Amino acid sequence: MWIFESPVYLLLLGLLPPGIFAAHFWKGRGGRVPFSLSVWRGDSFQETPFSLRTLSFLSHLFYWTGFVLLVLALAGPGRITKERVYLTRGIDIIFVLDESPSMAAQDFYPENRFNTAREVIKSFIRSRENDPVGLVVFSDEAALMVPPTLDYSAYLRVLDDLKLMSLGRGTAIGMGIAVASLHLRQSTAEEKTIVLLTDGENNAGEITPASAAEAASSLGIKIFAIGIGSPGDVPGEYQDPETGKTFRGVFSGSYDEELLRMVADATGGRFYSASTPGALETVFRSIDSATVTEKRVKVKTETEASYRYFLLAGGIAVLLHLFLRKYLLREVL
Repeated sequence: MWIFESPVYLLLLGLLPPGIFAAHFWKGRGGRVPFSLSVWRGDSFQETPFSLRTLSFLSHLFYWTGFVLLVLALAGPGRITKERVYLTRGIDIIFVLDESPSMAAQDFYPENRFNTAREVIKSFIRSRENDPVGLVVFSDEAALMVPPTLDYSAYLRVLDDLKLMSLGRGTAIGMGIAVASLHLRQSTAEEKTIVLLTDGENNAGEITPASAAEAASSLGIKIFAIGIGSPGDVPGEYQDPETGKTFRGVFSGSYDEELLRMVADATGGRFYSASTPGALETVFRSIDSATVTEKRVKVKTETEASYRYFLLAGGIAVLLHLFLRKYLLREVL
C-alpha cells in the first residue's frame, strides 16, 4: 500500500490544470514565442513539419510529467509492507507415504491411489500456516524426502516429482514410521504428528510397525494412520523405474486394518479408512481439525521511502524537456 508522509504538498497538483491552460490554450497568454531554426528559410517561415510538432508535443508532455513527479516526490511517497510474525511455534507434521506398486491401483477415479493421495496432501498443506511439514516415502526401504519445513512451495515441488517404486516393491510400514520419528526427535514443537498413508500390509524392513509406534509414542509423537483403497481385485497400471516398461494387471488384497489401528492407538492418534477420493478428503479435513494449535501473531509494519525514485524520474523528465527544446528543436528564444 502506498502512502504520502506530507500529503499537503499534493495540493500543488491543483496548479496543473490552470497551468496547462495558461501555457497552451489561453489566447491572451502573450509572452515569448520560442521557435526552431529548422522552420526558418532566410526570408520566411515554412509550415512546421509533423515531426517537429511531435517533438514539441513530447517536450511539453515531459515538462508537465516532470512537474507532477517532483510534486509527488515532495509529498514523501512510501510503500507500506506488512508481515505476519508468529509468536508461537506451529505443529510439526510429517507425511509418511506408501509408494509400493499397489498404490498404482485405479480405484480412485480418475486417478490412482498414489496420485490422489498426493493431491489431497497438497490441499492440506496449502491450508496450513506456520506448521513445518516433512515427507517420508517407503517401499522396501524408507527415505526422508523433505525435512520439516515452512517452505511449502519447495515441498510441493518434491511431492510432484515422486515416483512409484523408487525404493523397491515392498511395504515397510515400520521403517517409514521409524524414519519420520527419527527426524521429529529433536523437534521443539509442542505437538508432533505423523500422517501415515498406506494401502498394504507390512512385508519388508528391519523394524516392525509395533516397535516403530512404541518409539514414536515415547517421543510424544501422535500417528494418524490412513488405510486407502478398496478391498478385492482392482485394476492398475505402473511404470517400472528401472526398466521404464509399463505393466498392467490386477491388484488383490487390502491394507492391514488391525495393524494400522494398533499403530494409531499406541500413540494416541486415530485410524481412518478411505476407499474413495471423497472419503480421503473427509479424512484430511478431520486431521486438519485435530491438528490445530493456538497461534499468536503480530503484524510487523515497515515503510520504505520511495521519494528518490519520483525525484529521479521527475528530474529526467525535465532534462528530456530541455534536451528536446534546445538540441532537437533548436529553439533560439
